Formats: sequence, C-alpha cells, structure tokens
Amino acid sequence: MKNILIINGHQYYEGIAEGKLTQEFITKADTFFLSNGFEIKHTTIDKGYKLEEELEKFAWADAIILQYPVYWMSVPWITKKYIDEVFSGGVGEVTYASDGRSREDASKKYGSGGLLQNKKYMLSHTYNCPPSEFDNKDGFFEGLSLDQANFAVHKVFQFCGMEQMKTYAIFDVYKGDLAVEEELAIFENTLKENFL
Repeated sequence: MKNILIINGHQYYEGIAEGKLTQEFITKADTFFLSNGFEIKHTTIDKGYKLEEELEKFAWADAIILQYPVYWMSVPWITKKYIDEVFSGGVGEVTYASDGRSREDASKKYGSGGLLQNKKYMLSHTYNCPPSEFDNKDGFFEGLSLDQANFAVHKVFQFCGMEQMKTYAIFDVYKGDLAVEEELAIFENTLKENFL
C-alpha cells in the first residue's frame, strides 16, 4: 500500500472556517507519507476538480484519506457534491459495478458491487463538539460512537468495496485552548497505526 490520495473536503467560510487547521493535518500527513516512501496525490475540493482526473486518482490509490470539518453533522455540501459526482461518475469502471444484487444469484447482497476492492480509506475529522458527546448515552449523539455518528460517510466508501481504517478526530476546535501540536502527534500515531 504505497499510493495515497488525500482529499481536502474543507469548505471555506471567511472568519468562521478558513481551512487552516484542515491544512495543518494534510501537511502533517504529507510529511509522514513522504518520509516513509509513499506516493501522494491530492484533491482540494474547494479549488475545483475534473471528474476524469479524480477517477484516475481513485483507480491509482491504494488508500484514500478524507480530511474534512464536520458541518451540521456530516461532510460540507461541496464534499457531498464531490461524492455524488465522483462516486457516481465511476459506475461500471472505477467505483462500483452495481448495487451488488443479482436476479440470478440471491446470495449476492446489496452493497457488494464495489470495484474498489483491496483498497482502504481513512476519515479524519475536525469537530467543534467535545469528545464527551460520543459513547455517552446522555450526550448529544445519544450513545453513538464517533464512527457510528459518521455512518453514512463510512457506507459511501464501503459501498464501493473499500475497507475502513482507524478514524481520527480533533474536538473543541473553537474552544480557544486547542493544543494543535499535541493533536498532530496523535494524528501521526494514527497514521502509523493505519499505514506502517
């Protein structure tokens, strides 16, 4: 597993979400991968993209990292648009062949028609909420884990046949006392666990 596609799913909002923190994590990932002999390609969704080039990157990549801020409990809308266009645009060639079911073979189940088999993905989020909201029956997410709260995003990749790697998230990003260097070290350890 040597080819890594890093997708920057940040959407710019002046004065609120300018993308600096997202970029710090991408820069840390670049340093990690280059120092360990990986090849990297990038997509920054907010800067635009061409469908054909994205599909070539998906075919090339052994693993995909989707780095994004959580907006309203999911990906930013431009990232959802990217998912709709790129994942749908690769039907029959890159992303998926069908939904997996077959009229001739009832054992073939929904969600088993992905073409990105033997590839992995990693979600890396920035959150404003505190970590205590997850795995807490009295928390906002009603007992859901971080991965359960991001179920729909995971299922996009899994529908196309990809295997989940350990998720990373940074929390309380607007709190004012964010220990970025400590978090970047935790992020790097997650990359080591996933990729080395």
